[in-house]
Amino acid sequence: MAKELKELTPRSVDYSQWYQDLVIKADLAENSAVRGCMVIKPYGYAIWERMQRQLDDMFKETGHYNAYFPLFIPKSFLSREAEHVEGFAKECAVVTHHRLKQNPEGPGLIVDPEAKLEEELIVRPTSETIIWNTYKNWIQSYRDLPILCNQWANVVRWEMRTRLFLRTAEFLWQEGHTAHATREEAEKEARLMLEVYAQFAEEFMSIPVVKGVKSASERFAGAIDTYTIEALMQDGKALQSGTSHFLGQNFAKAFDVTFINKENKPEYVWATSWGVSTRLIGALIMTHSDDNGLVLPPTLAPYQVVIVPIYKTQEQLDAINEKVAVLTATFKKMGIRVKYDNADNRKPGWKFAEYELKGVPVRLALGARDLENNSIEIARRDTLTKETRSLDGLEKYVQELLSTIQQNIYTKALNNRIQNTRKVDTYEAFKVEIEKGGFLMCHWDGTPETEEKIKNETKATIRCIPLEAEEEAGTCMVTGKPSNRRVIFARAY
Repeated sequence: MAKELKELTPRSVDYSQWYQDLVIKADLAENSAVRGCMVIKPYGYAIWERMQRQLDDMFKETGHYNAYFPLFIPKSFLSREAEHVEGFAKECAVVTHHRLKQNPEGPGLIVDPEAKLEEELIVRPTSETIIWNTYKNWIQSYRDLPILCNQWANVVRWEMRTRLFLRTAEFLWQEGHTAHATREEAEKEARLMLEVYAQFAEEFMSIPVVKGVKSASERFAGAIDTYTIEALMQDGKALQSGTSHFLGQNFAKAFDVTFINKENKPEYVWATSWGVSTRLIGALIMTHSDDNGLVLPPTLAPYQVVIVPIYKTQEQLDAINEKVAVLTATFKKMGIRVKYDNADNRKPGWKFAEYELKGVPVRLALGARDLENNSIEIARRDTLTKETRSLDGLEKYVQELLSTIQQNIYTKALNNRIQNTRKVDTYEAFKVEIEKGGFLMCHWDGTPETEEKIKNETKATIRCIPLEAEEEAGTCMVTGKPSNRRVIFARAY
């Protein structure tokens, strides 16, 4: 195991390779036989399950409920909303036939030419079209609104360049799709879900985020406004970590979804959609982890505490087992996820290295001499520090320690963002500063032409127009035209 750790590429040498190494060596995921797709391994999926459960609870607390819609979407549906089809057309996987048959000229199977579909089906890149076609049957009156629906699903977007968790041809996500009687209600919903995502990122993932609205060219295809949470990774690149879209009446008009309002008049429904995906696992890795492996926030760690026994004789192991049984029972009653690793096929040093690599927040080592001294060794993953403490009151101390670790890794990430957020006033300075990475706060004239010029020349994009930023009179760093607030530029994943 020590040899494997040495093979983890240091971040300072090659950040991209470090990330790839860590995903593989920490047993989170691997590439599959299908190009661009990944296998999420049990440890990686356990992290996703923790995220899923927490988010699902938060959605339900805000009045949302789950449903499921088809994987396949008729091609004609995508064509109904012009911006939507333009935004996704190049990423769509298309089903053209429904049957295979034996090759009459040799071994193997071929597509049966007589099984061609009358209309091609698109493997969903997102579900607005199929859902709004369904909502047409659900909505007649204002009494049928709002609809606050979410689904947990997989989607396919045919990516040419992929990276585990961050960008794959198929990924897991949730997508909320809501229908409302008024514009105000829909806009309030889109902002509410942005707040839910921000709360989840900061309180559970320990990732500080900036809440903002996308520029017109960065909006979701078919949206009037796209709200986003943006996080800064350790290498200075931004990662869009969740989006919430105010769709206006665009999809209602495309699918003729109307309702009779309180004045007994027909009106088009107002819509939102919002989603986060397994990309969040990539955010978790790149925000907190180090050259020794994963660093996981206790709230999302598959197990928060691991206990490793150190012994020479079966008699010593029996005594340790008896004590650990009491400890683990208490931990579980306190809601602490604990693993006792007394497997005899690995030495303690190997286990220490493994759990460090996998980011387990707290490691406890208990030996025969510790039992005699009524003590135990405690190792923190976030600081890589150790201490020896009394077994008396251990459970409460560990509970408090987990809260301390959660806050500590958030503070570390926040300090990194603060240190790498800079105001830049000239385009010449911008070109220099963008090479250093980070969030650059700059004035922009609001035009897509200037935005495109900056993107083409520097590979930086407007991550968002911060919602909480104060107005500040200035001039665009490129054109010199008036600007009333700064926006965030960065290179991004």
